[in-house]
Amino acid sequence: MNEPLSDPNANPLNPVNPPPEQDELWPDSQSPRLPPVALTAQGPFTLGIWQWWVQGLRTSVLLAPRFGQARPNALQALVVFLSVVVIELFVSRLEVAGPASFDVQSWLVYWVPSATSVWLAWWAMGDRAQSGWLAAWFVLSLPAYLAATLLGHLPGIVAAHASMPLWWEMSYAPLVVYLLLLAWVTAVTARLIAHFVRPVWRVAVFVIVSVALAVALAWQLPTQFWHADYSDTEAVQTPERPELQLSQETFETQQAVWEAAVNNLVGSRPGVGEVYGLVFAPYASEDVFLRESTLVARVLTERFDAKQRVLHLVNHATTTDTHPWATPLNLNRAIEALAERMDLERDVLVVYLTSHGGSDFKLASDHWPLLTEPVTPQMLRQALDEAGIVHRVIMVSACYSGGWVPPLASDTTLVMTAADATHTSYGCGKLSELTFFGRALFDEQLRQTHSFEQAFANAVPVIQAREIEAGKADGFSNPQIAVGGQTAPVLRALEKRLGAIASQAGSK
Repeated sequence: MNEPLSDPNANPLNPVNPPPEQDELWPDSQSPRLPPVALTAQGPFTLGIWQWWVQGLRTSVLLAPRFGQARPNALQALVVFLSVVVIELFVSRLEVAGPASFDVQSWLVYWVPSATSVWLAWWAMGDRAQSGWLAAWFVLSLPAYLAATLLGHLPGIVAAHASMPLWWEMSYAPLVVYLLLLAWVTAVTARLIAHFVRPVWRVAVFVIVSVALAVALAWQLPTQFWHADYSDTEAVQTPERPELQLSQETFETQQAVWEAAVNNLVGSRPGVGEVYGLVFAPYASEDVFLRESTLVARVLTERFDAKQRVLHLVNHATTTDTHPWATPLNLNRAIEALAERMDLERDVLVVYLTSHGGSDFKLASDHWPLLTEPVTPQMLRQALDEAGIVHRVIMVSACYSGGWVPPLASDTTLVMTAADATHTSYGCGKLSELTFFGRALFDEQLRQTHSFEQAFANAVPVIQAREIEAGKADGFSNPQIAVGGQTAPVLRALEKRLGAIASQAGSK
């Protein structure tokens, strides 16, 4: 009597062979759940290309792949591989706006961890690798990692075609996202290889080596396939952004610039409440801070009778020969130099800092290749206290700068900031002429009044209206001000003196 062609207890994808043994780590992967397919004269059923894709995508969300005894053939493996390559090349191309050139070397480096993982999988499977398990693992792994890979490209795509929010650039968000994606990839790696490998220690070795190699190569070698192509005529004619060149001559020039700036300072006149100024712009990569700090230094000099009493510290490749660098050390030295020339009990020091600010209340500093450190409100407060400067007007134009108010506030200090501690300010991008805060306060209001409080009160509604018009996404920046009780009368006397000078100049 003939044997039946099918057995209700057998693997529905391969009725002749028994179902695979239950996976020790993943019990739900005991048998496939695809619809039954009849045995053909050509032999056991193999999944179609789309079904291999589906099973790989199941693994990407940590579900067990269901393929029974099916094995991919060479054509299927090639098609799945090429389709993944095309998708990744297309998505990575979106990370470059405009013309781009393809970097073959970076693309080949990208596949080194995958090639190593194939060898590790062959080792981990042992005899099973010879029976088609290695091919099945390879075809499933291609779509399994695709979702995490595409999400990894997303920040670069956003940055290329719009602009990343400043909170993203100044926070730990990129690191957090990277660690989450790494954890996801690690889980997928373990989930998939455990479906094919029985000894747990072999699974562990495979996961550790594969993930460590991928991280090491991504950290040390370039993995961006596309780069901006500047070969067209217009791009070639566009002037390159100047860069700081560090050399012995640069350092000697900076020393001379520093000495000239300090030696140019004049002392306080007896019986006169003077204004001294310190303008600090430490972020070299965007010209808006150079423009704004230059404006502030000029307004202090012209409107506040502070000629030869203002130190302007700025990081920018074009000012190496003219301005001292804006570094934390120079900030301390500048405060000391100003304190030596001030009447510490009578004069007022106006400090203006402009840069990007982080939610950790650190002022961003950048002047590559010069190594610079961010500035904190505690650093500024300590330097002012140690110098013995009593009367202070401190203005911080940066995101989240409201976090500077508590550490700097005192009975003899006026502190104003471009935002509160939970919001960004506006106008600090590459295309901005001035920040909204600096423009409204110094370029407009302080050209009409000598009162810092009045200028702030007038500037706030102007800033709010402009932010609404510009479509600021995270809400009103909400500039802050804190005025010490002992500072108010000193500033009133200063306003009166400066007003008299302006009246005399106008009558002439």
